[in-house]
Amino acid sequence: MTEAELRQEITRLARSLFERGYSVGSAGNMSAAVADGYLMTPTNSSLGHLDPESLSKLDLEGKHVDGLPPSKELPLHLAFYATRPQYKAVVHLHSTYATALSCLSIADEDDCLEPITPYLIMRVGRLKYLPYTMPGSPLTGEMIRGLKGRHAAVLLGNHGPVVSGPDIVSAVYAAEELEESAKLQMLLRGQGPRHLNTQQIEELRTRYGEP
Repeated sequence: MTEAELRQEITRLARSLFERGYSVGSAGNMSAAVADGYLMTPTNSSLGHLDPESLSKLDLEGKHVDGLPPSKELPLHLAFYATRPQYKAVVHLHSTYATALSCLSIADEDDCLEPITPYLIMRVGRLKYLPYTMPGSPLTGEMIRGLKGRHAAVLLGNHGPVVSGPDIVSAVYAAEELEESAKLQMLLRGQGPRHLNTQQIEELRTRYGEP
């Protein structure tokens, strides 16, 4: 995919997320790697109203070189690229159910979504909870770097989910799956849902790998 095509794809996917309620106002941000750096949604921009030509362009060091200024969440995006170099896209949303989950007490901070469906295991993997930091804080990126690439997705305390993927489409699909899984978990709270067992989970990881 050329850079021009990727700009169009980011804009198309962002609009789709916005129109379906995965982000509101100027919440959320996305980025994707290109040969000479990264493309990113600009600061204080709506995912529903992006201009492909105005997307932020960053060099390989993360320095702004073209377009509008990048999202203040740039440090967390760069942290995923640094620790998961095989992954070429990052999506951060404030989607309702995942954000609601981020505001609750978390029983297992290394895997904070219950294994209810196979697609959670296949597309998201183990969702790591990270304690609250101020939006845009470099500390968020430092915590992600500290994971050393062990998790494809994290849940920021009282903030929302961040998902990385091998390409922008895969990252968006995983972010959508994470939100639907969080919705199911919230709807089933207190009802004793049936989880996938250890053998079923390992079969999925063996067949499809772990994100």
